[in-house]
Amino acid sequence: MSISTPSVLGGPPPHSEADGKRPFIPKVVTNFEEAGLSHAVIESLVLKFLVNAGTASGRRIAAELGLPFGPFPDFLRQLKNQQIVAYTNSATANDYVYSLTDTGRARARLYFDECAYVGTAPVPFHDYLESVAAQTITTEHPKEEDLRRAFSDLLISDEIFAMLGPAINSGRGMFLYGYPGNGKTSIAERITRCFGSTVWIPKVLSLEGQLIKLFDMANHEPVAVQGHGGLLDEFEADRRWVHIRRPTIVAGGELRMEDLEVHYDPTTKVSEAPLQLKSNLGTFLIDDFGRQRMQPVELLNRWIVPLEKRYDFLSLANGKKVRVPFDQLILFSTNLEPKHLVDEAFLRRIPYKINATDPTEPMFRKMIEIFAPKLGFQAIDQAAVDYLIQHHYQRVGRPFRCCQPRDLLLQVRNYCVYNGLPLELKPEYFDFAAMNYFTVM
Repeated sequence: MSISTPSVLGGPPPHSEADGKRPFIPKVVTNFEEAGLSHAVIESLVLKFLVNAGTASGRRIAAELGLPFGPFPDFLRQLKNQQIVAYTNSATANDYVYSLTDTGRARARLYFDECAYVGTAPVPFHDYLESVAAQTITTEHPKEEDLRRAFSDLLISDEIFAMLGPAINSGRGMFLYGYPGNGKTSIAERITRCFGSTVWIPKVLSLEGQLIKLFDMANHEPVAVQGHGGLLDEFEADRRWVHIRRPTIVAGGELRMEDLEVHYDPTTKVSEAPLQLKSNLGTFLIDDFGRQRMQPVELLNRWIVPLEKRYDFLSLANGKKVRVPFDQLILFSTNLEPKHLVDEAFLRRIPYKINATDPTEPMFRKMIEIFAPKLGFQAIDQAAVDYLIQHHYQRVGRPFRCCQPRDLLLQVRNYCVYNGLPLELKPEYFDFAAMNYFTVM
């Protein structure tokens, strides 16, 4: 796997020349051999694409596969000589519009029987291993200024902040526990930012003859890449890879043990990467730990080797077991005390336990000051805020929660919008919001 330096990235790169590290960029390949792909694999992808598209130019086929156009004229000419494809029309220089012959359609059906995948050509697994090593979070040691930047939009206590730094630097597991609504998930999402902003991952992996889809639009956020002139086409990078923000994958009470294994679809003959593989180079948050369908001890047993060795073993559909990188910070978020979930032996393997405590009154007031302008309130009536705290918190002995300033302000905003009233903070508006919000709390 080659590494080159980008011209302009969408957002700050994970490393810069100033810190002595060159950003990882998947270098463009010039032929199929450099891409690690056999002619049989290319032929399979081309014919299956033409079945769906009907006709397509050589350049469009190359773009669909995420490969350079250079080797395609000769390759497609060979297929024409074998009467697998035919010229339908001429295109731009050195290119034609192609369609399948009857022989080509018959061969495409055989390829579909083997695997129904159509799309970007896969990246060999060993190239993926090199990319993880080049972008690993294990060599990242965020300092206080990195944490301040990552948590700039989140208000947390100095005590929690002081504990987060060493925990993040450890690169090992972490428990975030405390009452619901105190920002455990928000903290986990911002932890990922401490390791740099963006990474490259393959869209599809080729492993032991199996295709495994790694890129997931539901869990990965693509980031635009620009060249010198601001156009994507000017940027030199292997198009089989995608530039994303370091992932933060959240799995809650719906998490099943099978979600942590390769999912093979017997109909399409294509596999889907498990959650921990998709979260490599980022953060994997197991939210509501203890409320999954399996026992907590079962889930922690699954992580014993990965947490200590930083690699995992996965079983493929063909029966082979393969070793894969486990390069992420794994977080367990729970509303329960960790000691009530697992025994001491397991807690020792998760060295950091951070309590997301209730905010103080000054922090609660500060959060109202932060959220109010964002929701359209032009001024903050301190007398109304005093009324809220005295009547709906202090008088009834109700604890503060980090989510409540935003939620209550939203209630007030919705009330004002519905009734055609100016966006203001008044005691009677807070009464209405509290009546709705705290009815069963």
